[in-house]
Amino acid sequence: MAWKRRIRGPWPLRWRRLPLRVRLIAGFAAAMLAVLAGAGTFVYLRVQYALDRRLDADLATESAAVAGAVHAGTPPSGTPAIVSGALYQILDRSGVVLDASAGLPARPLLSAGHVADALHRPVRTDRGSLLPISAEPLRILATPVSATPPAPGQPAVVVVAVRRDQRDEALRELVAQLALANLAALAVASLVGYRLARAALDPVERYRAQAARIADGATGMRLDVPTGDDELTRLGRTLNTMLTALDTALQRERRFVSDASHELRTPLTLLAAELELALRRPRPAAELQEALRAAATDTAALITLADTLLAVGAPALPGPATPAIDASEVLPPIVQRYRSAADLTDTVLCTRFEATPPVRVDPAALARIATNLLDNATRHGAPPITIATHTSARYMQLTVHDTGPGMPAEFLPHAAERFTRADTARTTPGAGLGLSLVDAVVAANHGHLWWCSGTTHHHPQPIPVGCTHPGIGTTITVLLPAEPEGTAQAVTGP
Repeated sequence: MAWKRRIRGPWPLRWRRLPLRVRLIAGFAAAMLAVLAGAGTFVYLRVQYALDRRLDADLATESAAVAGAVHAGTPPSGTPAIVSGALYQILDRSGVVLDASAGLPARPLLSAGHVADALHRPVRTDRGSLLPISAEPLRILATPVSATPPAPGQPAVVVVAVRRDQRDEALRELVAQLALANLAALAVASLVGYRLARAALDPVERYRAQAARIADGATGMRLDVPTGDDELTRLGRTLNTMLTALDTALQRERRFVSDASHELRTPLTLLAAELELALRRPRPAAELQEALRAAATDTAALITLADTLLAVGAPALPGPATPAIDASEVLPPIVQRYRSAADLTDTVLCTRFEATPPVRVDPAALARIATNLLDNATRHGAPPITIATHTSARYMQLTVHDTGPGMPAEFLPHAAERFTRADTARTTPGAGLGLSLVDAVVAANHGHLWWCSGTTHHHPQPIPVGCTHPGIGTTITVLLPAEPEGTAQAVTGP
């Protein structure tokens, strides 16, 4: 496999380079192996303890019988063994065999050290091993004949032994069965772990393959997310939400580039033509100054258009929490500056600001909304123009009304689209971006926007309050969510 060729370097690094599926299976198999080995060891030790306890009970019974015969002065060889197959030896304090069962060699079954210990306390030991198989495996018990060591040549230690053949065979069989059972269980568990890891990671691999196709340019494609509410389906839905956001940003960027190129091409061409015409032949200073004034006017218009395009095309990015402001206090200075800049009288641009609850909106965004609505009214409407605020339900309501001829009814649904202008407005300045910019800013602040002209009303979405359009001219209404606590003092304009 390709991943096998990529694994190089130290073991920790090589382990991290292994595919996740392989690491999961290896970890699962290692954990199962440890559990099975621990369980097998526990079973083996319990069985060994039970078998050894039974042999020790037989040895104790036989040792008591042989010791009784020694105390009675009766040769143990004349007493039948209580335990079938039991063997015995009588040793003196130096380990010399004084008496023994028939068939036992003359040498003692115990070492010199065990004989010395057996003079004072019982000693249990084994002779032979479980593996490799011994010819005569024995379980041995040595007990002192009396509390005080006797004189040399007198019985001092009683040694009894039983064969361990059956016990050792049972343990060897148990080890073999546990090994086979544990290997089979490990194989089954590893297979189950592989299938579980595959089932868990297949959706991830499917997501990766689909994401790779999307990265290669498959626009509009989304991840196939199965039904359910587990971690993988939630991951898939989150990734789809992210892809939708990225696709929206890409479409916005493409639309911005297209709009910018479309709108900037004509004024730039005109500007280049004016400059080229001015440079084509020598001209008097007055004509050159006039050409420069026209170029300066076109440049200012281009700057305004570029700023508006950037404002409309900029996505709404999350930022720090905006403090609540009182619109009825923030708007009067904005309107006054606009009135002064546009050289409008108080009778042309009227204000009616009522006390409103605070709204959580950036003052610059509120200024942009008011300025664009006033631009729209002064360019395409007729005086008097009225800008007003008041409270409607849980909203701060801002309206701009003019008494002009209004917009054609068929144009109202498209009024907030970019670069759209009514036929009657094509002779006036502007690029058709003002209302679309207001729409974008209001939407970013979770508000509502609608416009009415003449007897026609256009509500892009259901509005939570009643419409205040008087039925003549044009009224554009903005609703911004108000803060529930407190209200501001009314500020009345001239």
